[in-house]
Amino acid sequence: MQTSIPKTKLLITLRTITTSATVSCYQRAASERGFLNLLQSCNTFSNLLQIQAQILKLGFQNNPLILTKFVSKASDLNSIEYAHCFLFSPHSNTHFYDAFLFNTIIKAYAQTANLKPKALWVFNFMLECRVLPNDFTYPVILKACAGIGDLNLGMSVHGSLLKFGLHRNDPVLNTLVHMYCSCKGGILFGRKVFDEMTKNDSVPWSAMIGGYVRLGRSNDAVDLFRQMQIQGVCPDEITMVAVLCACTDLGTLELGKWIESLIERGKVNKSLELNNALIDMFAKCGDVDKALKLFRTMNERSIVSWTSVIVGLAMHGRGLQAVSLFQEMIRDGVAPDGVVFIGLLSACSHSGLVEKGKEYFDLMRKEFGLLPKIEHYGCMVDMLCRAGLVREAVEFVQKMPIEPNSIIWRTLINACRTHGELKLGESLAKQLIRNEPMLEANYVLLSNIYAKMSHWEKKTKTREVMDTKGMKKIPGSTTIELNNKIYKFVAGDMYHNQYKEIFEMVDEMGREMKRAGYVPSTSEVMLDIDEEDKADNLNRHSEKLAIAFALMNTPPGTPIRIVKNLRVCSDCHSATKFISKIYNREIIARDRSRFHHFKDGLCSCNDFW
Repeated sequence: MQTSIPKTKLLITLRTITTSATVSCYQRAASERGFLNLLQSCNTFSNLLQIQAQILKLGFQNNPLILTKFVSKASDLNSIEYAHCFLFSPHSNTHFYDAFLFNTIIKAYAQTANLKPKALWVFNFMLECRVLPNDFTYPVILKACAGIGDLNLGMSVHGSLLKFGLHRNDPVLNTLVHMYCSCKGGILFGRKVFDEMTKNDSVPWSAMIGGYVRLGRSNDAVDLFRQMQIQGVCPDEITMVAVLCACTDLGTLELGKWIESLIERGKVNKSLELNNALIDMFAKCGDVDKALKLFRTMNERSIVSWTSVIVGLAMHGRGLQAVSLFQEMIRDGVAPDGVVFIGLLSACSHSGLVEKGKEYFDLMRKEFGLLPKIEHYGCMVDMLCRAGLVREAVEFVQKMPIEPNSIIWRTLINACRTHGELKLGESLAKQLIRNEPMLEANYVLLSNIYAKMSHWEKKTKTREVMDTKGMKKIPGSTTIELNNKIYKFVAGDMYHNQYKEIFEMVDEMGREMKRAGYVPSTSEVMLDIDEEDKADNLNRHSEKLAIAFALMNTPPGTPIRIVKNLRVCSDCHSATKFISKIYNREIIARDRSRFHHFKDGLCSCNDFW
């Protein structure tokens, strides 16, 4: 860490500058150079204050070059607001300020976490002072707009750059795409700018692909990346990070492997961020061993590297390995943060390590001085609920020092339904609806509780309330990657061009499972119909359709990988165990919260799911 300039040395330098400044124009120029050198070596706020005093004493307050350097240094020292007060005080003569100085102030504000709106104030003041913006002004002001996320604000800045004729500049257009993609409702405007501009390098492609990824439109991101390949534009590490994030979201392992091969063949710089993205992709696409192998080969690791592997192991139910890696991290002198503990507690939750989880929850505060946040309390409730300790989970929530959020209440309600605490679940669901009357998930929870209780009239009434309020249940869907394509299935899907063959395969699977001893878990069907109809309804769940499609279209014995958008139901979980044994297939299923590795009639989750 840099030390401050010794006070004596600073005073001698300042006196030298002061003396030379009074002699001649030539010496004044030398004085200016000396002052710029002094600003370059300034590394504390107290030094900055002393230099500011000399700026006033020597009459440099009208020197835009020195003021620009002063602002830049203030920004480095997180003191941009102090510099702002100095530059825009009532006594300041802003007639001498130029575009370079204004751009530096705008950039300083654009880089802050919470002061981005002030960048817009400076920009407007710049225009009031009749200082014309240039090619360097708009990239920084558009970045500020992107950080604020206000579409109307961004559009007004877009109008301004059109007025000044700066809309043909590539860096401006690249940032314009990024700005629109960062604002709610702006993605179509971003795509329009992207489609109309020249795209000779990776920058605009990265901006547009990254925009799709942030909005959860990962399929669009992948499609655009394929277009980029067709047009022969070489991707850089930023592009690859964005595409890997899309793969992670979609759960497409084969696509992720292809991206890794492109990185190797194209000799793309494997930065720390890119390595972390690769690790995260492999872990969340089902190959946690490859993620761990990559982690072991990294020369440089960050807290994100450790967290990605710990979270990956947690998702795969390998809690003991996650705990072991956490202990290794501590031995290596890496200080854990709150995110690492979320991964660690999740690992304990998914592996039934209740006592370990309690131990690490206490350790957060006692040994590492980290105050648990709502996410950590949520992990603890989830852990107790998965282990069937519903009453203990309720007591834990009642003793929480912070108000539990709706996620915690929904976790408790689901656990009540799973473990037979139906009256308690009904009571909690009703309270949740009173707190959040417009959230459809709360009504679905209550409806499911009533179905489990066989209170069909109450269940129907709850669904009618949903219809009256215009609410729709999020449909379950399952995706599968096959031959470089992603196929999506919903329950009873009849839109696939092989749907007749798929349904025939599902019926065959049902007959084979029945012979092997499978009994459908008909309590999962939330309808007042007979048991045979319920079994038929279960056979049309999206997971079974995707698995049937895979059995038809992949060689015998090869693994099957599917991704479910919701938590897998207990019947599909039980059925997939049977299918894995009957058809001799390893089936790797990723649901909303974890991975299930089905093999030889068993699942890796050991029913902690």
